[in-house]
Amino acid sequence: MKKITVAIDGFSSCGKSTMAKELAREAGYIYVDSGAMYRAVSLFCIQNGWLTDTDINIEELERNIETIHISFKTNNEGKSETYLNGKNVENEIRTLEVANGASRVSTLGFVRRELVRQQQLMGDDKGIVMDGRDIGTVVFPTAELKIFLTASPEIRAKRRLDEMAEKGETPDYEAVLANVIERDDRDQNRAESPLRKANDAIVIDNSNLTRNEQREILRTLFNEKTLE
Repeated sequence: MKKITVAIDGFSSCGKSTMAKELAREAGYIYVDSGAMYRAVSLFCIQNGWLTDTDINIEELERNIETIHISFKTNNEGKSETYLNGKNVENEIRTLEVANGASRVSTLGFVRRELVRQQQLMGDDKGIVMDGRDIGTVVFPTAELKIFLTASPEIRAKRRLDEMAEKGETPDYEAVLANVIERDDRDQNRAESPLRKANDAIVIDNSNLTRNEQREILRTLFNEKTLE
């Protein structure tokens, strides 16, 4: 059974990370959450006062971009966690504020180029599953298996609402839905590496799929590629 590269792209709150993590765990592959990398940059900016609701201090971020080092480590439960310059920031990067900032800093060409460089280094030896918005088109255009995951905005807003509620937050559904739609527009229309389906990507719409149904679809596709 040969090792391959798996690229999973798609809209926000589709469950890309969950899908990628499960596959990596089952296959014994390395899992890289590219979205978490942009969230880590967003968190770094917030911590340094370079990111507000209305502005990004692009000059300071560009001056310091090479000091931002992001890595992933597996915890005792077998889950991959994000580290920013050696510190575990997995919980800190999952807030709505950081997520909004990530969508904004990801439009900056120098940020994307640096993170793509770090991502490609991680994938040199194959045996990797990475999810994001430009993995199959920019980061790993020669990946053997490319998935494009989608779901309706309403379904994705409800999922995010439930996720936030589990953390004790009380967000408004309409506000969350508006944020989902705004992020979709921003991701698809940014100048640098916009969200696009790779020509050879397989589309999975999981709006009405159970988690088990989705898992079986992905497992079948993965087995087909590794046995070729």
